[in-house]
Amino acid sequence: MRKGDWIAGLSVAGLMLPEAVAYAGIAGLPPQRAICAAIAGCLAYGLLGRSRFAIVTPTSSSAAILAATLLTLPGSADDKAVLAIILVALVGGLFLIASMVRLGNLAGFISRPVLRGFAFGLAITIILRQIPVLAGVPVNASGILQLVTRLVASVPQWHLPSVIVGATALVALIGLRRVPFLPGAFLVLCGGIAVSAIFDLSSHDVALVGAIPLLPAWPDFSSRQWPEIIALLPYVLPLVLILFAESWGTIRSFSLRNNETVDANRELGALGLANLASAVVQGMPVGAGFSAGAASEAAGAQSRATAVVAALGLALLIIFASGPVALLPQPVLAAVVIAALTHALDPMPLLRLWRLKRDGYIALGAALGVLVFGVLDGMLVAIAFSLAALLRRMASPYVARLGRLAGGHDFVDVARHADAFPVSGVTVWRPAQPLFFANADAILNTIVSRVRADSRSKCVVVSLEESFDLDSTALDALLEFDTTVRASGKRVQYARVHDRARDLIIAAAPQLAGRCSVSVDDAVSAVLTQASSTGGAP
Repeated sequence: MRKGDWIAGLSVAGLMLPEAVAYAGIAGLPPQRAICAAIAGCLAYGLLGRSRFAIVTPTSSSAAILAATLLTLPGSADDKAVLAIILVALVGGLFLIASMVRLGNLAGFISRPVLRGFAFGLAITIILRQIPVLAGVPVNASGILQLVTRLVASVPQWHLPSVIVGATALVALIGLRRVPFLPGAFLVLCGGIAVSAIFDLSSHDVALVGAIPLLPAWPDFSSRQWPEIIALLPYVLPLVLILFAESWGTIRSFSLRNNETVDANRELGALGLANLASAVVQGMPVGAGFSAGAASEAAGAQSRATAVVAALGLALLIIFASGPVALLPQPVLAAVVIAALTHALDPMPLLRLWRLKRDGYIALGAALGVLVFGVLDGMLVAIAFSLAALLRRMASPYVARLGRLAGGHDFVDVARHADAFPVSGVTVWRPAQPLFFANADAILNTIVSRVRADSRSKCVVVSLEESFDLDSTALDALLEFDTTVRASGKRVQYARVHDRARDLIIAAAPQLAGRCSVSVDDAVSAVLTQASSTGGAP
């Protein structure tokens, strides 16, 4: 285990404690439930996961969904606590099933601009939700806009001692970044405990963490009935979706930034194992939280051992330092969370997309989606933006006219290459997108209109190099195109037809397959030879 993993792990342990306390409060469960979940989640992920930055703990989004779920369930608090454990086990089981059937490939629909916007919006969301804790004021709001409005309205009621403690801790955390070999979060937590003891912050109405029992009492599962368990099933999928969206967004964002290779199916399995481990220790749903991952990256994590060190550090804190931990000011906890996320607010990755004039609005939509609609709905909105942009690009009927480069056999777009010249008597067209049901008619009709406008050329070559395969709609459109152009008295040849598309053409129209060439140059030679042999007739 490397030195960097020890430093990063201890730093992350200092962040996991405040997050666990906060997220248990959101879910309406005792803090030890979240702490045990964080320890078990990190250790289990370390066995199967691949990201060196992933810290698998309870997350704010899953805690909120769990809270809403428990509110809808009948029974006493003890009954709901038992059902929560069963729910976590079901979440873990569904993750494992998704991994076994390789549903991780669906993550490919989440593009990199979506991930960047998602990370930016999520960082803002978590920071804003920590400000009431730092300011020592109770602010309840369902959405970010409502939260911001109520935060501004509550400024006159901000508790000055809490603000001073939290702001001091935040400044110290940012300053300690200049000394990367020190576990900054851990040192600030120790300093917060010392200040709390020396100045008796509780007497100044500064909120403290309070005593945390080591383990909850083991519940009785024997009284649970199957109808109660079945009633949990509608809540499993939303939890899995939110955990996967948040976890994969976090893992993939850090992997892109650090040239790390991760596999979505393996990560699904790791999340399943982590949630099953959390259920065994009566924990909460767990996923790769963005703030803890950001802290791991900022602290210089070098391997997955960082998560193991963080889990052991958190366990030691609770076992041997439960008394001092009870004195920890909650504004200090909020400062630790905020500091871990400040570097995630760098707008440069988003601005780069705008400079490139590519996908900037998708990243912006992802960020705004998270802020306005929440994590899960925001991710779905961003994915919808991404798919809409893909369809728009693929459905756009851009067709290039190709010409031969001087002295060679290569054909390129004449609009972009001044040294390319059309072949006399032949027009060569290349659709810029693969032909499929949404664009085949539009693209091929565009070629038909241009062919009709060019009365001098008696031969037409269509390069299908962008179409690896054809669906039935594209095939029908191609056959109709062929019939239309040939009926106008022109010879048609197809170039660079891929094997899968050729197989389909052979099955549907063998006569057309005979007019498919390997290269554009071969296709041009074929139509010119045949045209000359028939005296210019097709």
